[in-house]
Amino acid sequence: MANAELAQRGAAEVRFDGVCKSYGVNRVLRGLNFTLEAGGVYCLMAPSGSGKTTLFRALLGLEPCDAGSITGVSSGDISMMFQEDRLCEALSAIENVALVLPGRASRTKVRGLLSQILPAACLDQPVMELSGGMRRRVSLARAVAYPSTLLVLDEPFTGLDAQTRRQVIDFLLANRCGRTLLVATHGERDAELLAARRLDLAELQGE
Repeated sequence: MANAELAQRGAAEVRFDGVCKSYGVNRVLRGLNFTLEAGGVYCLMAPSGSGKTTLFRALLGLEPCDAGSITGVSSGDISMMFQEDRLCEALSAIENVALVLPGRASRTKVRGLLSQILPAACLDQPVMELSGGMRRRVSLARAVAYPSTLLVLDEPFTGLDAQTRRQVIDFLLANRCGRTLLVATHGERDAELLAARRLDLAELQGE
């Protein structure tokens, strides 16, 4: 999808009001209250196992909240990059990105997008033949290409060396098109490079 088309969709303002989620006696989300301002860039910082992925699943409507509400965006307006690749193994990088685009996606545009972060020689290979870092970049490009008002990325830079990480962050910022961006990461440096507002999950929790 062209940048101009994405920009026309605008950006989501998302409100979390008293969001709670438990699994048995394990209280994972405890009265979350915060707002993602439209067009803002945010890094959600928290240790592994502290509830980031649960928060994302609730945002996507994959997990019902026990209490509270999430308003301002519907699941169909969210681009999500999960920690696992969720790619179609037998399809090429170009075909994996084209799958999420409406109508007859321009393969030339998809190739141009992917070429910003991947060697041109690998774009027509089945993704099963690509390295882990290359697969992560295909997953990121697919999330970026999907027409949305909110981009949500769960640990998108895992397994990338410093140079590739910087390249991927530059790619993300260049193709965000003003959309609201929420990134889960452990890296303070990632937040600096993204010029993101930091959200500490522990500080957002109520009781």
